[in-house]
Amino acid sequence: MTFYIILGLSAFLLTLLGTRLTILTFRKRTMPFDPASLRPDYKKPPMNDGGVAAVMALIICLLVADVNYAIILAMFLLASMSLLDELITIPLLVRLLVQLLAVLIAINVVGVQTFGGFFSPSVDRAITALIWIWFINAFKLMDGLDGISAMEMICIGMGLCLMTGLTGRVFPSPLAVYSLIVGAAGCGFIWWNWYPAKILLGEVGSVPIGFLLGYLLLIAIADGYPYAAMILPAYHVSDATLTMIRRIAKGRKLMADHGDYYYLRALRSGRRPDAVVRYMFGINFLLIFQAVFSVLDPYLSIFYVGMSYTSVFMLLGFFEHTAHDSKYEPF
Repeated sequence: MTFYIILGLSAFLLTLLGTRLTILTFRKRTMPFDPASLRPDYKKPPMNDGGVAAVMALIICLLVADVNYAIILAMFLLASMSLLDELITIPLLVRLLVQLLAVLIAINVVGVQTFGGFFSPSVDRAITALIWIWFINAFKLMDGLDGISAMEMICIGMGLCLMTGLTGRVFPSPLAVYSLIVGAAGCGFIWWNWYPAKILLGEVGSVPIGFLLGYLLLIAIADGYPYAAMILPAYHVSDATLTMIRRIAKGRKLMADHGDYYYLRALRSGRRPDAVVRYMFGINFLLIFQAVFSVLDPYLSIFYVGMSYTSVFMLLGFFEHTAHDSKYEPF
């Protein structure tokens, strides 16, 4: 147990100190990303593409935890492609093909049929790959608010770790170990990413980390927690998916960084960025408990999935249809 505590602390400290070093190194660099347009109280935009330290900390700790080298290779591949895209614009199709390669590598490593044999193995892998690629890009596109990506890392990582602990599959279960590392790294990054943020993950950080979160959810399915894997990422998946549907309906570009996500609508309605993320933290903690209940009481798993997404949709509606004076924000 001591080894895993040290491993979690290492992920936290490596991310914390590495991110601080990144901030100091690139603090004079001009940042093209400007989320401050929605937050006039910002003195300067937060540094974008600051997730390199978090990705490296994750890779180091995962190697110590004896993760399959193919997963590390896939993370390096995704981070390198994202970094290259910053230097010379890479066509979207090429980036999606690289993501497809990475997820297919990981699917072969896990070797699980996501849909339990309902489809043929080849169709199952194809559908799983498409869902996973969508999740990676949803995680990337949602990285537009202080603390939001780190929050998702913490909640999915710690949620899976808690779930495995309560069901008796504790360390050295790979799911528990990897989830602990991801959650601890999220805690280290949110130190600098909380409002007013000094740094954001950017594509270099969000793409490989989104891939890694998808890998954890796939392991959860392989370990017999399919409903929990559906519940834990419910907020990010719902906000991004419904936004994409609205963009399709309006004939807008799907992958553009429009400010039409529900959490950004909450900003425009007068809520503070930190208050919005606190609401999201609250719904994610609810999702963690519902994921745990879906495992402890499998006969009601579908009920907990329905309750989870109903709760998320209620929060999205609250974000879109309520206005508030930030001076009287309850959080």
